[in-house]
Amino acid sequence: MDKVSIVTGGGRGIGAATSKLLASQGYKVCVNYRSDAQSADAVVREIIASGGEAFSFQADVSNECEVVDLFDATENAFAPVTHLVNNAGILFSQMSFADIELERFNQVMSSNITSCFLCSREFVRRVKSTGAIVNVSSAASRLGAPFEYIDYAASKGAMDSLTKGLSLELAPRGIRVNAVRPGFIYTQMHADGGEPNRVERLAAQIPLQRGGTPDEVANAIVWLLSDEASYVTGSFIDLAGGK
Repeated sequence: MDKVSIVTGGGRGIGAATSKLLASQGYKVCVNYRSDAQSADAVVREIIASGGEAFSFQADVSNECEVVDLFDATENAFAPVTHLVNNAGILFSQMSFADIELERFNQVMSSNITSCFLCSREFVRRVKSTGAIVNVSSAASRLGAPFEYIDYAASKGAMDSLTKGLSLELAPRGIRVNAVRPGFIYTQMHADGGEPNRVERLAAQIPLQRGGTPDEVANAIVWLLSDEASYVTGSFIDLAGGK
């Protein structure tokens, strides 16, 4: 059976690294993006140049109708989806809790956890048995991100709860659900938060004394999706250098 994966937010950072690694291991990959078509198309070109199969598809995965279109397009291009990586998410500028506006809070929740809910639900409705989901959470769900982005941390805490509950509900069907919790990874997200050099500032406080790479996170995601992790569900892999 074909291994067909959707990677939401697959055009940059952890999503791009995961898309490329999946393709190198024989998965057919839909590289989802919301607005950055150029980055997503670059990932697809690299995959195809290396002999893999991939296409990019624009969808706001916090929108119910667009999620359905995303799954339809992937099924039409390849075959029914068998693996899902919920990676899409946003982060706003560092800010104390009292200064966070409701509009920002709701937008973070919509982009980070509503998208995970919608994509997971569509996957569950279509996949009757076997298959795997990996949710890209964050070390912030454990650490809370005080004075920086408590809203982001809260959205990832919700993702952790969804991961655990869904894993238990789907286990009898042979569908596995796990999560990774990256922290201090060299991606563009820190620039989105207003501090491009955040990892360097915090490196001395990390037990491993360095930041992580998107490839290191992708390795964990792809392992959790694979048959090598066939007895793993409802689990979390922390990738934060020991924090």
